[in-house]
Amino acid sequence: MNKSFIAPLEDGASIAGMDEGEGEAIFLMSGLGGTAGFWQPCVEVLSAHHRVLRIDQRGIAASSRGTAPCTIAQLARDCLSVMDARGVDSAVLIGHSTGGCIAQEIALIAPERVKRLVLSGTWGKKNRYMRELFSLRRNMLVSDPRAYASTSAFLTFEPSWLNANWSRYEIMLDNAPLTGAEQHIVQERIDALLDFDRGADLHQIKLPTLILGSRDDVLVPAFLQEQLAKLLPHAEIHLFSHGAHFFPITRTEAFFQILINWLES
Repeated sequence: MNKSFIAPLEDGASIAGMDEGEGEAIFLMSGLGGTAGFWQPCVEVLSAHHRVLRIDQRGIAASSRGTAPCTIAQLARDCLSVMDARGVDSAVLIGHSTGGCIAQEIALIAPERVKRLVLSGTWGKKNRYMRELFSLRRNMLVSDPRAYASTSAFLTFEPSWLNANWSRYEIMLDNAPLTGAEQHIVQERIDALLDFDRGADLHQIKLPTLILGSRDDVLVPAFLQEQLAKLLPHAEIHLFSHGAHFFPITRTEAFFQILINWLES
């Protein structure tokens, strides 16, 4: 299987991705950052027994922006186009944060393309907590982009993990969205996640669903995972005691244990 690929979309965007391993297909969907690289710690384990797809979402990293509006619905259609381009009829969708919203959207508009759902650190309907926090972050993005990048690290990583991995903090500072074009990409992605609201429709999703969260997540709090579990008819939920928003990275082994046991059940 070719490891890297480029999938052209109708609006002129080109989606860069990775296609690794063989077996049942898993599509990994990243959060606000939108990079395929977010999932790097997970790929070696998952690709040992599965075919694993991951992408840079439109306008992010190696993928070009195109002309289509950036909405959760459009990002979902992008993923379906990638599946078409790679000859994937259906897949297990694993979405973290904004990626979890994208996965929900795909399950609603194309349920036949989804085998199972794993929704990690995500939400299903609008809420004031998210609106206030992400509106604040959106304003900071323009007024002080390095402060935006710095606070992103403190909001997403478990404190003890970050204190032992300051190199990750430096990387986030180095990748701060400094130009107007970079800030616009992040702004429209924040607007997309704030506009997302499928709370009234989630009862239609009949797929086996695993919801994962961390009790110390301050970016997308655990109460939103609990709310999501109540909205989905066939959802199981597991909340880690700690790990913060990026628990797939800070608690990789525990994340794997829960995920793989569920996939094999």
